Amino acid sequence: MTTALSILDLAPIAPGQTVADSFAASVALAQTAEKHGYSRVWYAEHHNMPTIASSATSVLIGHVAGKTSTIRLGSGGVMLPNHSPLTIAEQFGTLAALYPDRIDLGLGRAPGSDQNTARAMRRDPRSSDQFPQDVVELQAFLRGESIVPGVQAVPGGGTDVPLYILGSSLFGAQLAAALGLPYAFASHFAPDALLEALTLYRRDFQPSAQLAAPYAIAGVNVVAAEDSDEAKRMFDVTRRSRVRSMISRGPGAPAYSDAQIDEFLTTPQGREIAKMMRYSAVGSPAEVRDFLTEFAELTQADELITAHAVQEVDARLRSVALTADAFRSLILSKA
Repeated sequence: MTTALSILDLAPIAPGQTVADSFAASVALAQTAEKHGYSRVWYAEHHNMPTIASSATSVLIGHVAGKTSTIRLGSGGVMLPNHSPLTIAEQFGTLAALYPDRIDLGLGRAPGSDQNTARAMRRDPRSSDQFPQDVVELQAFLRGESIVPGVQAVPGGGTDVPLYILGSSLFGAQLAAALGLPYAFASHFAPDALLEALTLYRRDFQPSAQLAAPYAIAGVNVVAAEDSDEAKRMFDVTRRSRVRSMISRGPGAPAYSDAQIDEFLTTPQGREIAKMMRYSAVGSPAEVRDFLTEFAELTQADELITAHAVQEVDARLRSVALTADAFRSLILSKA
């Protein structure tokens, strides 16, 4: 089985960096990924997170697409309950017209934020319940076969932007299988249901106009460096940052030191949070290759989407390059 390799980019804002710095780093990352044979780069919709700049996902995709040539770009994902299907069809229809055969539309049903932020976005608390219907409505807009009388997506209609269902539970697997869509599991931060969800997805998959057979994507964290100890140091920084963002959010939240975070990680609650990153390939290129190969065999995923959450930009780009070079035999562009 040949496994494609892709990237999830959260457009991280490292300490001392600006949002503009983050976007410049995202461009450099996509260019590096394109050079080294990755299939696609996806950007995730998050809100009210001071260390993540990918909230306006479609805008960022358009910016990066204009500075790359061949690599596929998309959302991993757009949180559809935050938007109307028509609005997303128009946004991604615009991108598809500007950059033909390069745009993906991954969809999730979580808010990508906390409850207060969801209210600030005027998000109806019940909107997640409409996610399956919204996906069908969005797909129809993109096909030019609107199910809303008298309404069409302009741009968007007839572009057939490929849809992907994202998830970290069995719900997304069931929906992707029922609709005959590719399924991406967020195992890089929510690994518990990974194997059960993939099994359910493949068992219940129904062929569709978009997809004849199941196509599964699994997320995995990656930190690769020439020196294994340096990779582990960078991963420790990443893990502390992830934990800090989970336990200290919002104005006036405590500013925990590294020592305090490390102490917290020894507690039962801290260990549970650390387990969220258990699918992480960290070390030298050979160590990363071996981990990814075993992970691909475990999941039988058609594609691995790697999250290189390294704060230093140069080291992040190096991680992307080293990973591709070490894993080259498993890279296959499926654009």
